[in-house]
Amino acid sequence: MKTIDVRKPQPFDARDLSVCQPVFDTLLKEAGVDKASEEAASIAAITVELYRQGVRDPEHLRIMVEAARGLFDRQRGANAIA
Repeated sequence: MKTIDVRKPQPFDARDLSVCQPVFDTLLKEAGVDKASEEAASIAAITVELYRQGVRDPEHLRIMVEAARGLFDRQRGANAIA
């Protein structure tokens, strides 16, 4: 009998990327984060992890990543100062 390791992530394919990439790009643009930065890598990791946990709707995914990173509050604070 074969055992399934549930901790092992499933392969990430082009369909998955087609959902996550626009969310990632939008988040970076809204937050003014450089794609080559450590923060961008963190945003990418959170995006993929939430997607793998079942958050498939792009708008929900964006909102949850913003919440996880605190981007919404930081952006609101920056706008209040400007």
